[in-house]
Amino acid sequence: MTVGVLALQGDFAAHARVLEELGADVREVRVPADLDGLDGLVMPGGESTTMTLGIEREGLAEPLRAFAASGAPVFGTCAGLIMLDREHLQIMDITARRNAFGRQVRSFEADLEFPDIEGPPVRAVFIRAPWIEDAGPGVEILADVDGHPVAAREGHLFVIAFHPELSDDTRLHARFLEDVRSHVGRS
Repeated sequence: MTVGVLALQGDFAAHARVLEELGADVREVRVPADLDGLDGLVMPGGESTTMTLGIEREGLAEPLRAFAASGAPVFGTCAGLIMLDREHLQIMDITARRNAFGRQVRSFEADLEFPDIEGPPVRAVFIRAPWIEDAGPGVEILADVDGHPVAAREGHLFVIAFHPELSDDTRLHARFLEDVRSHVGRS
């Protein structure tokens, strides 16, 4: 199983470390050719404007859309959620609100229950986090904070508004890898 991590900006190395600990082979994705042969992709947090510029500079927009259209699982965290929305890469039927909870000084942690994650709540680290402002009918909202959706799934696309790579809890990455294994088994 080879999983890519978009490595244009953000803490992509932390995601790679977690995925490797869980048994995946990881490749950093910086140019379109890096997507070849991947079984899944993580779009990490970071700064969405900088990520947009990097995607444009490297000619990655169409290859990322094609990769997602292939049915391979994609996991977007924080800015990755924003990048996948209708206003950016138009991959997922959601609209994100950037910095929805406030600036960096308003960062916080919260315990979230996920319907398909066993055990105690997931401790979520929110830093300049978005929320999902609008979601299409095929989008399943998985978790919210104060009524604002912060996690969702649409088929093989999984997004969260926080940073799972900053905690010791690997269950969300493991859940993503279950999707990747299932996809590889169908291929």
